[in-house]
Amino acid sequence: MRVIIIHKNNNSASDSGNGLLRFAFSSEPIYRVIVDGVGKNLWLLGGTNVVVAIPEGWGLKPCLSVPKIMPYAESVPTGFDVRRRTIRNSWFVVSNGRFATQINRELLDKVLTCIRADVVAVNIKPESTGKQEKVRLTAQGKVVGFHRLYSDSAELAPVPAYWPHHIFIKTNVLDRLLAGGTLPVAFSTFLERCQSNALELCAINMGGTPLDLETEEGLLNFCRIRLSEIEYSKFKNQNLNSISQDVRFVGKVLLGKNVQIGTKAVVVGPTIIANNVKIAKGAVINSSVIGPDVCVPRNQLVQNLVVRAHQCNWKRLSRPKGRNFKQTYYPKVDFNNKQGGETAFRAWPRFSYVGGLKRIADCFAAIIVLILFAPVIPVIAIAIKLNSPGSVFFRDKRQGLHGDIFNCLKFRTMAVGADKIQDKLRIVSQVDGPQFKMADDPRISAVGRFLRDTYIDEVPQFFNVLFGQMSVVGPRPSPEAENTLCPYWRDARLSVRPGITGLWQVCRTRQPMKDFQEWIHYDTKYVRNLSLKMDLWICWQTIRKLVKDFVRQF
Repeated sequence: MRVIIIHKNNNSASDSGNGLLRFAFSSEPIYRVIVDGVGKNLWLLGGTNVVVAIPEGWGLKPCLSVPKIMPYAESVPTGFDVRRRTIRNSWFVVSNGRFATQINRELLDKVLTCIRADVVAVNIKPESTGKQEKVRLTAQGKVVGFHRLYSDSAELAPVPAYWPHHIFIKTNVLDRLLAGGTLPVAFSTFLERCQSNALELCAINMGGTPLDLETEEGLLNFCRIRLSEIEYSKFKNQNLNSISQDVRFVGKVLLGKNVQIGTKAVVVGPTIIANNVKIAKGAVINSSVIGPDVCVPRNQLVQNLVVRAHQCNWKRLSRPKGRNFKQTYYPKVDFNNKQGGETAFRAWPRFSYVGGLKRIADCFAAIIVLILFAPVIPVIAIAIKLNSPGSVFFRDKRQGLHGDIFNCLKFRTMAVGADKIQDKLRIVSQVDGPQFKMADDPRISAVGRFLRDTYIDEVPQFFNVLFGQMSVVGPRPSPEAENTLCPYWRDARLSVRPGITGLWQVCRTRQPMKDFQEWIHYDTKYVRNLSLKMDLWICWQTIRKLVKDFVRQF
């Protein structure tokens, strides 16, 4: 049996009526996600005997679903009949509904099995999780050493002054704690009952992760986890909602009723949009919770936010200037900015190397290379035509700066239609991740193999550089399907132009089953440390590699 109490007054935080939990419980379909989530508390305990107690003033009606929703006033109903015969060594759990917690279940079971107390108050502490270090100090504040935790730990702690994350009560003492099957609202009264009934109480701090649902960050993370775990997908019931045909949905999006979404809008999951919401043309909703009756203005960006109608101030939110996908889907935020969620996207000042000088250098380099290869390009084109039927150039859709789609040019090195049978050959791919590579690819022509081994097939990409679609140095240009595999990696690499060469190309080791890991590592490292010095070093390493590989052909 488990009772989850949503307190009016949590940790001395006054209930002003504008709390996030009250907002969530009064907003459909956010209500469904929250109730389902707090019933399981994400990682603690599930089952059918769960009661969620909510303050009576919130106006929510009792619910017979699982978990049961019950209002309370002066005391909290548990739904537990103390007259029933209790099971020895079993536990009655009281959880603080403000927090969703992750706990090591094996460690918790060991603690509850070994402990002899009648009542155990458990608080979850991130600093007690594994792979952490604690500094040991003397009473005078001098460092005497470090304590390395290799796994989650639990330790005795002082009894808290306010409701802890969880309280475990042995069922054979419940009749001495529950008066009429109810719990007191005040934790101090609960402690007095324990003392007056001579019950042994102890407090424990355990390693884990608590999410505070009364904070925007905690509520957003909670909803992200729930949407990833449950079978919610895109709810686009045309009978209930008015959604334009060109609206783009990415990831898991949960829609309420009577939702209106205008043309060219983008909704990126995990996102929850409540009832009666209006999203105007060109707006972008990214990983957010939109409350009922909210009207999102035209071209408005909403990213990592909980938006409530009575608190919405659009002037304080960034508004993208353009209307197209590349300007709205990937907003410019600082690489090290932790507000609104962690992001790897970077932006640079206009008067900086990346903001202006790099583009000028790219144009000069592209012009020089294309002039040098001008006499050779007709010869290569004739050789490709004589070797195999088809066009001289191969065009492939790739994502560039801010997700802009462009045609990446290369000399054709394979038979026509080779890209369509790649999925059938993927079983013999020699690299992990989304890319494909095999030593003796039967699709490659004789001329194409020479062009690939000498990297001459990539010379047409300097036209992409000249057109501003690529850079000489940057992450490898990838299609959208590859970029969706890792959002952190995607946001980093799409904050700069893709490059003909890059850090991954000159540093990768080609170790089995590590190529994709290295790809992510070196791309994000490049964006994090991008500078003129790094670009020059990558160019030098690339030239050395080109010369060695070209000489090896003869």
